[in-house]
Parts: sequence; C-alpha cells; structure tokens
Amino acid sequence: MRLLRRLVFLVFLAPGVFAGHVNAQAQSGRVYEFLNLPHTARTTSMGGYAKPSFDADLGMALSIPSMLPHQPEQQLSLSFVDYFDDIHYGTVAFSKYFENLGHFSGALHYISYGHFTEADETGMIIGSFTAGEYSMQIGWGRALNDYLSIGSNLKFIYSNFDYYNSTGLAADIAVSYINPEHLLTASLVARNIGRQISYYHEGGPESLPFELVAGVSKQLSNAPFRFSLTAHNLQRFDLTYDPPLFTGEQNRNTSGSQLNGRDTSLPDQLMRHVVFGAEFLPFDSFSLRMGYNYRRRQEMKVDTRMSTVGFSWGFAVKISRFEFHYGRADYHLAGSPNHITISTDLRDLFSALE
Repeated sequence: MRLLRRLVFLVFLAPGVFAGHVNAQAQSGRVYEFLNLPHTARTTSMGGYAKPSFDADLGMALSIPSMLPHQPEQQLSLSFVDYFDDIHYGTVAFSKYFENLGHFSGALHYISYGHFTEADETGMIIGSFTAGEYSMQIGWGRALNDYLSIGSNLKFIYSNFDYYNSTGLAADIAVSYINPEHLLTASLVARNIGRQISYYHEGGPESLPFELVAGVSKQLSNAPFRFSLTAHNLQRFDLTYDPPLFTGEQNRNTSGSQLNGRDTSLPDQLMRHVVFGAEFLPFDSFSLRMGYNYRRRQEMKVDTRMSTVGFSWGFAVKISRFEFHYGRADYHLAGSPNHITISTDLRDLFSALE
C-alpha cells in the first residue's frame, strides 16, 4: 500500500511539479503532438483513446502501462496508418515478462510527413527535404495485488523538420483497477510528463502535450457487449477555443450560450472531455467495435453537411495464432484514414514452429 500511495501522489503532483515545462492550461504552441496519435487499430476504432480491458492487447498497454501485467508474457504488435496525403505513421512494439521484476515493453512510434519541395525567398526550387518524428519507449508494469496494478513509460523523442531538430524526454504514470468477478476495469494515467532537451530555435523549451486521462470499461455478464467511457484532458476544463476569424457581437446568439463561433454551455464543455466506446464480442476470435468522440465532431464537422465525423468503427479477427485488427475514424469530410494492426503471442508462435 505504501507503493500505491506514492504512485497516486505522483500522478496528482506531477502536473504541478512540471507546470513550468508542461503548461497544461494551453494546447497551442505545444511540441510532439504525434504522441497523442492512437497506437493501434483498436484504439482508433474506439474514439482515439485506449480503454482498459482484460484483452491481450499490447497496444492498449502502451498507453496504459499499468495494464502490462495482464498481457501475455511475450507479445509482438505491428501497426500502420496511411494518414492524410503523404503522411503515414506506425508502431512496432514488444513485451516480455521478467520474474521478480515485472512486465516490460519496448516500442518505436514514428510519423513521416513526406517529402517537401525546398525553395528560396524568390521561389526558385533548390532541392527537397523530409520531415518526421520518432519516440522510443520503454514501459514497465507490475501487479500490487489481485485488483491493483501500476506502471510507467519512459520516452525519448526525436523530431526533425529539415534544418530544425529537437529532442525531449517524457514519461507516463498509470494505476489500474481490475475486478474479474464484476468484469470491470478502470485506469488513471498522467501522460507525457516531461520537457524538451534541445530546441528547434533559441527561444527556450516549449510545452509537451501533457494530459490526464481516466477510463472505465464494463462487460455485461449475460450478453456479449462491453461498454467504455474515457474522460480526457482532465487537467484543463475549458477545451473550447476562439476561432481567429470570428469576432464581434455578430457571433453571439440570442441565448448567450455561444460566443465567437463556439458553444460555451456547461453540457458542451463537459462532453468535450468524453469519449464513448462499445464492443460486440460474439466469439473469442471475432469482435466489432465502435466509438464516438464528441470533441472531434464539434471541432471538425461541417455544419452545412451531415456526416459521420467524430464516429469510428473497426473489427478484430483471430486467424491461427495471429490477430488482425482494423480501425477507421472519421476525422473530417476530407478523408478517413485506415489503421491496421497485427499482433501475436510469440510463445505460442514459436511453439507451433517447433
């Protein structure tokens, strides 16, 4: 219990300790935003945030390291997303259990922004360049008892935009509650606590995308359904913003609940923190998933056209010793990226090859 008290203390104290570097109240001007991209197709299909559950899903444990003790001893996960235009990103992850030490994971996250044409101030083309960002992550998790587990991630970050480079360090701290009798799981994660080590320019350090996230998942005992709810950005209540092109009294409606083109009502501000997820689990080898991200819909929808922006869906199928996951999220009318993940338990795979 002493270890648990220390962990809870760190989870709630860390934002204050690192406030000078995290700047949790602002979401503009931050660096390394790619750290918030979903690691696996399952996360994509359920609204963009990992949900705690009993499933063997290493991708979930990469975001919630306290769930590592409930994963297979040796698991491999490969993910790829053909994002927008020439942008693509992916994750390679591996986990292993060490007796008396706990469960460990290693992962490489990357995003490639494609090739760009380089021109001088007169418009003359003088070459081309590429841009990308990378995160090398080591995770650890350990069960405290039958219901509680803890975990953390350490990330080394490298960002490159032609001549501009930056490096940074970040950490995640998590605690999870697992109740198999009631098919209930819950987690609390402080993500991306850290700072830049080297900067793009001589202006000093910029903020990392710190976030405090809580999630709960409940599976029905007499039906093949599981429901989840995630509350994100708990360190900052107001997630609305002022569009720069909207100013003046013309943007205030008669009820007074909308100002500068944004809804400022209390229900809207509360809902912007919430992501819903649901899973249909008819068989052990097959599942259907869907999610709804209210904030994404409010920020990315086009009012003059009905769409499914903010909704996401996907499925998983197990074939032999491999699990194939597919996720698709509607970010905007401009397109919906496809997310593919393949995972396997290496012990079962190697035993089958012997």
